[in-house]
Amino acid sequence: MVEAVPWSAICSKFAMPAETLNCPMCGAPASSDATHCEHCGARLATVACPSCFAMIFQGAKFCSHCGARVDRTEGEAAVSERCPRCRLELKAVTVGRAKLLECEKCEGFWVDAASLDQICADREQQAAVLGMPGSVQPIQSIAMDQAVRYLPCPVCHQLMNRINFAHYSNVVVEVCKAHGTWFDKDELRRIVEFIRGGGLEASRQREIEDLEQRKRELSATRAAGAWDGAMDPSNPRGLFGATRCDDMRLGISAVADLLRSIFR
Repeated sequence: MVEAVPWSAICSKFAMPAETLNCPMCGAPASSDATHCEHCGARLATVACPSCFAMIFQGAKFCSHCGARVDRTEGEAAVSERCPRCRLELKAVTVGRAKLLECEKCEGFWVDAASLDQICADREQQAAVLGMPGSVQPIQSIAMDQAVRYLPCPVCHQLMNRINFAHYSNVVVEVCKAHGTWFDKDELRRIVEFIRGGGLEASRQREIEDLEQRKRELSATRAAGAWDGAMDPSNPRGLFGATRCDDMRLGISAVADLLRSIFR
């Protein structure tokens, strides 16, 4: 009789050893999700995926999230602008076709209005080609600090508004309507994921439904108010108001006088 071998034992026997990642500067081991070396502080991962804007380990040629080829170039910013969180100077980077400003310390991104419109349009077109799911679920929210800190716009230095992207994505971003949007670490990737899932189209549909509901409620309120006014005796314009009642009484009296004159 052949003894049965547990499946877990078979998997452990043929399992490949876990890949060891090392810092390119000091050689210290690092986890695959680390963005900076714990020993020397060197940067280990950057946003380099032109498709989903995920962070990719230095030296990788393809995105571990979506498989797209890495496409990132760095340059000098035309205007010196500072990170709204760290106050360090932002670096100009191009990821695919998107031109962004990046903070190397907190790994946030400043995206001007035109670039963000292009990113959203491109990803929504991808969603249309791939086919959107029938029901879009909001992205799972991430725990944030209890103390809300409003950030200044890197361009005009006015405090930006905190907005839930597309109203129900659960990704809260800082927006200056005149100049652009600030994305904290990994938020841009989460926004792209939301858009690819049909989130923008679903958000538009929700807005249309909310508008129709408000119209119905307003019509019902107006109808109820008109009926109440008509039934109010103190309202001279009402159906049974004082003026209307007087007119009705005068009309009845005139008819009665006419009938009496006929039958005399």
